[in-house]
Amino acid sequence: MVAASAGAEVTVVEEKGLGGSAVLTDVVPSKTLVATADAMRRVNASVAFGVRFGANGADEYETEAWADFSRVNERLLKLAETQSKDIHASLESAGVRIVLGRGKLRPPHHIEVTDRAGQTELIEADAVIVATGATPRQLPTAVPDGERILNWTQAYNLTDVPEHMIVVGSGVTGAEFASAYRRLGAEVTLVSSRDRVLPGEDSDAARVLENAFARVGVKVASRTRAESVERTADGVKVTLTNGETLTGSHCLMAVGGVPNTSGIGLEDCGVETTESGHVLVDTVSRTTATNIYAAGDCTGMLPLASVAAMQGRIAVAHMQGEAVKPLKLHLVSSNVFTSPEIATVGVTQDQVDSGTYQADVIKLDLTTNPRAKMMNIREGFVKIFARSGSGTVIGAVIVAPRASELIYSLALAVTHKLHVDDVATTFTVYPSLTGSLSEAARRLHNAGGGPQ
Repeated sequence: MVAASAGAEVTVVEEKGLGGSAVLTDVVPSKTLVATADAMRRVNASVAFGVRFGANGADEYETEAWADFSRVNERLLKLAETQSKDIHASLESAGVRIVLGRGKLRPPHHIEVTDRAGQTELIEADAVIVATGATPRQLPTAVPDGERILNWTQAYNLTDVPEHMIVVGSGVTGAEFASAYRRLGAEVTLVSSRDRVLPGEDSDAARVLENAFARVGVKVASRTRAESVERTADGVKVTLTNGETLTGSHCLMAVGGVPNTSGIGLEDCGVETTESGHVLVDTVSRTTATNIYAAGDCTGMLPLASVAAMQGRIAVAHMQGEAVKPLKLHLVSSNVFTSPEIATVGVTQDQVDSGTYQADVIKLDLTTNPRAKMMNIREGFVKIFARSGSGTVIGAVIVAPRASELIYSLALAVTHKLHVDDVATTFTVYPSLTGSLSEAARRLHNAGGGPQ
């Protein structure tokens, strides 16, 4: 879209459907599932708000919601399909040519396309962007069958809520599915190779999530890995490296992704890859081959749709000779769509603790926030990092419902190097969760982040 709007002749080669895994099998369907789980959470917690179900004046009320899983999956798959069609229509209206087929690079930077009928076509190009994404990593001792043993692209085949879902992998994907399935009524066991869930996230945030998991009944088998997963007569058996076995009705494998970079002609065109198969790119999306760029999960940068989109925009600007701002990963805001959500941007607690950055840190629990009390929010916090001496906002963590929306204001502060006083003196609505953002900034001023 960016290249077409700039006047370039654009051709998109796609094998499975417009939007890629983000739209068809990953972000759109998984976050739709999460949205349904969150609706279940709010309905089941409604008694605390004084909401009652059933005949007015009755002594007992039915408050336990249940998920019609066939409708849930039907809806999310329909949303994914609709989004893909919308992207297809938008591209065509912008004058982009769409070729349905599998592409392979040919020197110097042309594309040989084999369509679904087996016919081939050579597309000449001045420049190419490789955006082939990634697929779920598969363990040889835990091969998904799409029925009982699943990867994250197959999770939407289920017609009923799993009786007991064993989730292998406690990173972002595993934690999100564990949270969603438990909220939807499944018994859930999460297998974690580390001593805590979300080992790559803020430790305070991970601790809040672990407490939330414990409260709602998600069991965590920590410091162990899945050695094998076998299908049984009526479910699955997961053998762990510590010698224990887990039995459940289903198993979801969430052990990372593998870049889709083999067999597409990268080496023939001089495009280097890492040992893991990811395409080597610099901060303006260039590969090691002239006029060949790459974006998204195939590059090994942060595996986020927002990062992929930014890499693509940067690539188009660079190939057209425009002024380019290189990709800066420390400015990327990200979110874990668990319940509660965990949003982060900029400098991390680990970087401060290790001495990489010198920062004043304030962590403010949401239990002090009046809107949080009204919303019956029992856990969560706002954490802001300000550079010692200058008071510039350099990082933040938010754990709360809709943290993905709340993080934007602090991402603006980090990106544009705002002072904590800029955040503190900006009006917020009362009552609102954003009030805790400005209050945390005010406390940082008092902690030494004020003007020097």
